[in-house]
Order: sequence, then structure tokens, then C-alpha cells
Amino acid sequence: MYQNIRFLDPPTNQHKSILPCTPLAVVKVLEYLQIYNTVIPYGNRLFGKTITVINRSEVVGRPLAALLANDGAHVYSVDLDGVQLFTRGTGIKNHKHEVHPKEGWELERCLALSDVVISGVPGKNYKVDPKLIRDGAVCINFSSEKNFDTAAVKEHASIYVPAIGKVTIAVLLRNLLRLSKDNAAKEA
Repeated sequence: MYQNIRFLDPPTNQHKSILPCTPLAVVKVLEYLQIYNTVIPYGNRLFGKTITVINRSEVVGRPLAALLANDGAHVYSVDLDGVQLFTRGTGIKNHKHEVHPKEGWELERCLALSDVVISGVPGKNYKVDPKLIRDGAVCINFSSEKNFDTAAVKEHASIYVPAIGKVTIAVLLRNLLRLSKDNAAKEA
């Protein structure tokens, strides 16, 4: 994921990499919402999109930012420690993402630029200020806590996804099935 290795067996590419469930669930939701441009080849389908991920945990936030950047997006990763930009650099030719600190940047600045806002802060008291969200942005919550005020976010967001837990479970089952099939193929 961090190295943007999509298959485990190049050059035949029969066995896809296993990716973390919640980050992949967010990607699948974005694909379903047609945020990914299916006209562009894999690896570049988010080219031109700006996304803010509020959470940089090693379990969900950082892997999600890397996945989205490896698909071509400019991703602002926001945490208590500040803002980092995950990007593949200029153009669409770079193979894997790079991370750049954004000194002096705050969440407000990132939200104003973002086509998609994804939040996963595990605190009851944290809410994304809906006035800071760009009109027409897509907002996704992956925390067990509601990081968006539902009524208020719907005034600004074109699409609001309040939870992705069921998609995460489906991705977990998909990963399990894929591992089982790969293991059976090795034993045959």
C-alpha cells in the first residue's frame, strides 16, 4: 500500500494485494459514488481531486491517505500534530506517494480546498464545522462517533455518508475469501 504495489505476483498479476479493511471500504464507497474517474487508467483515477482526511492513525488515517494519493489525489492529512500533504507529485507519472509537511496550515484551509472530506476522530466532542466545508463536497464519516452534524452538513455537502461499518465488514470478508483462494491455489 505505501509502496503502491497492487499485485503480489508480477508480471502475471493474478493475486491482488490485501489492503486494510476500513481504508479500502472508504475507497469502495468513493468508487460507488463515482468520485473515481473510470475513464482514466487505474492508479490515476483520483487525479485532480483534493481530499482531506481528518485522522492520521496507523490503522486507518495514514493508510487511507496513502491509498488515495497513490490513486492520484492530493490528500491533506490532518491530525493534532498538524497537516501533511500526501501526493504523487506533479503530473501522473510518479509511481508512489510522497509526504510533505504543510507548516502553518490548519484544518480550515484544507477544508476550503477539498472535493471530499473524510473524518474519523474517535471522540464524542469532535465535530467538523459545516461552515468550513466547501459547498458541494462529499463528506464521509468512518468513526464510530458522528464527526459531522447530520442536519448541518447536508446544507453544504452534495453527498453525506454517515457510516461505513457495513462496507468495512464486506471488505473484511472479501479479504478473507481472497486469502483462502490464494492459499488453496498454492496447495494445488
